Amino acid sequence: MTTDIDSHAPGGHGLNLHRTITWKHAFWLAAGAPALVLFTLGPVSSTVGPLSPVVWIVSACCALLQAFAYAEISGMFPNKSGGASVFGAVAWVRYGKILGPISVWVNWLAWSPVIAIGVSLAGYYLIDILFAAGAPARQWEITLVNLGFLQEGLRLRIDAVYLAAWLMVLIVFGIQHRGILRAARAQIALAVVALIPLFAIALSPLLTDSFDWSNLFPLLPLLPSSDGQVHYAQWDGLGVSILLAAFFGASYATYPFETAVCYTREFRDPGKDTYRAIMSAGILALLVFSIVPLAFQGVLGVEALLAPGIISGTEIGSAMATMVGGGVITKTIIVGFLIMTLLFSVSTAMAGSSRTLYQGGVDGWLPRYLGRVNNKGAPVAAMMTDLVFNMLLLLLNDIIFLLVVSNVTYLFFVFMNLQSGWLHRIDRPTTPRPYRAPDWLIAVGAMLGFVNMFLLGAGGAFWAPSALAVGVFASLMILPVFWWRHYVQDGGVFPNQMEDDMHLRASGMDQPQTRAGMLPYAALLGGGMMAVAGYWFVASHVS
Repeated sequence: MTTDIDSHAPGGHGLNLHRTITWKHAFWLAAGAPALVLFTLGPVSSTVGPLSPVVWIVSACCALLQAFAYAEISGMFPNKSGGASVFGAVAWVRYGKILGPISVWVNWLAWSPVIAIGVSLAGYYLIDILFAAGAPARQWEITLVNLGFLQEGLRLRIDAVYLAAWLMVLIVFGIQHRGILRAARAQIALAVVALIPLFAIALSPLLTDSFDWSNLFPLLPLLPSSDGQVHYAQWDGLGVSILLAAFFGASYATYPFETAVCYTREFRDPGKDTYRAIMSAGILALLVFSIVPLAFQGVLGVEALLAPGIISGTEIGSAMATMVGGGVITKTIIVGFLIMTLLFSVSTAMAGSSRTLYQGGVDGWLPRYLGRVNNKGAPVAAMMTDLVFNMLLLLLNDIIFLLVVSNVTYLFFVFMNLQSGWLHRIDRPTTPRPYRAPDWLIAVGAMLGFVNMFLLGAGGAFWAPSALAVGVFASLMILPVFWWRHYVQDGGVFPNQMEDDMHLRASGMDQPQTRAGMLPYAALLGGGMMAVAGYWFVASHVS
């Protein structure tokens, strides 16, 4: 049985998401975000080598600085869920109807593929421990569509990894379908079998003689190499381009702990729980991203990082098992724990992205059917949409391509929502803020937004220019989606709840008041110019 989420939504039956959790539950729900280190640890390490730990720590610190703006704007809307993009959309919609849904849309496009990437990596890990190299189970493949026109070797296919990933995503879906409180409890159990072994694997080399400090030097990025030999770049245009590409990859893992604010509508005390949830999740993320990459680099060294399976990320599990040592049984146990770690991150992504979709359905950004929950308070329509979307994404054979597309949309979301911090300050100066960030942190967040746009262009140019184009195209797909919802389904009028958020019904006005003038448009133009500059810089130095 499904019912509409909100009594203010068209056709609503008065049921909402359930206020059953505290910041501690949200912390565990978001604790899967640091597990995203397994997604890009290989690509980042094989790109900058000894610089990898520095990149991860700096990126994690930037993420923590950005979190203060998210914490402030999230506390302003205690009756919304879906995360920072939903709260930021309310700031942007005043300056153009389409600017609100873009924020929500690109956030979902960024978060939802985490499901497909996570279960794909888990599928590779599982096949690796079940079948020997060259086994028929690892070789068969049914090619459905050749996408070589986008990138060489890219295709849609069905193979053993796809089937294993299918099974795992259905397991996670079953957990999330039971409601937020039960999902949070399951997430705590996953954390025990996922994060503790991850910390143990990372800390064991630091406490033994297997850690080689010489592997952390020289502090130079690596040149792309096809001969398997180590070649270092210099601090010229090429070297800086490689470093920027590494920061692009790291940001995909270090930034997403902001998902802790996706559950504001389900907090018992949203005023206090929102800030505590995101800050505690941020501290955990900083800890993970400081320790794990350091141990990975210090034990394996540069030569081991150039293996194809490390570059693609598909053999990170086996590599981390070698950090501990032991035989086949030990390796199997460790890889099994790392599979649980990946499923931990997938569960986090499914919980957060489905609530972004659901709130988009309630607020009038996305199709109305998404604003429905089941009798356990789970946004089941949004979850089913996530499930179908990721079943299609799982057909892609190149995880890095999908990751680049996803991160292009994610960094655009980050930019828009860091700017929404000062936009809300200008347009909503008297709105209650349970947590108010220091002015300088709002300013720092806004500046980091422009830095992220530069990384968007630079990383896209380095990793996969065609993926950058696909990311831009996917972002623009919100135009027909929003047109259908707003003008066909709703007749050009926002739902009552959204009009209340824009202070339209209370003021009796048709359009919300704006005080920022041309500043929002100047910010968008500046962000676009930074992305173009980043692309040009890397494209001019990397052949």
